[in-house]
Amino acid sequence: MTDKQVIFTQQVRLPAIGQGTWYMGENTSRRRDEVAALQAGLDLGLRLIDTAEMYADGAAEKIVGEALNGRRDEAFLVSKVYPWNAGGQKAIAACEGSLRRLKTDYLDLYLLHWMGDYSFEETIEVMETLIGQGKIRRWGVSNLDYDEMQALWQVAGGRQCATNQVLYHLASRGIEYDLLPWCQQQQMPVMAYSPLAQAGRLRSGLLTHSVINDIARAHDATAAQILLAWVIRQPGVIAIPKAASVAHVEQNAAALEITLSTDELRLLDQAWPAPAGKTVLDMA
Repeated sequence: MTDKQVIFTQQVRLPAIGQGTWYMGENTSRRRDEVAALQAGLDLGLRLIDTAEMYADGAAEKIVGEALNGRRDEAFLVSKVYPWNAGGQKAIAACEGSLRRLKTDYLDLYLLHWMGDYSFEETIEVMETLIGQGKIRRWGVSNLDYDEMQALWQVAGGRQCATNQVLYHLASRGIEYDLLPWCQQQQMPVMAYSPLAQAGRLRSGLLTHSVINDIARAHDATAAQILLAWVIRQPGVIAIPKAASVAHVEQNAAALEITLSTDELRLLDQAWPAPAGKTVLDMA
């Protein structure tokens, strides 16, 4: 397995590419292929599987649960709670619902999907309750920008946050201005969703762009693999692309072995410059 790894809390080391499930479970005819893809990812060592109660109204969690039948111990399982469920008994019920759909009795990581009306204090309190009940091992957040992370850091227990999952790809680099450096300083892993530019304000044309495809040819790789290799060039970043077929998950795993040269990174920077100032956090 590659040496490109990300360290989570309690010295959990994971390959810098995991498996996303956004849009899985939306078409029953694809169920078998989606389950097979997740299992193939486990076979290749892509242990982190990310899902959410939101994805296909829980159907994505059911896909994951089927894929993990008899293999739960091989996975680092992540799910996310809706903001309006992120406090009190609503959070406990939401977590229990996710566990039922996933056919497991615990999550390795449970994330607040985005900011809502519950205060950080309320969300942290229930996350710690869930840890005490053995239903989750650790908790984190998603779609929080730099200022929100600073606010979280000032709340009692806020520094137990294990990760921040945000949109990040070559055409959406806003987090590089302040959020990503701060997370790296805290040694907090960043989970990059939509690393293949499936979402975001500036996403069109990446997979067909000549610069990316020239670099891909030089590595005997695909444009998607170059995009993944670019995302995980940053220390402490784990990309979670969705792969709904075995072939795609094999390509994702192979991207772990691609190291972009200084010249290649310079060409990509010229085409998609790093942010010169603060931008609004990109979300999908």
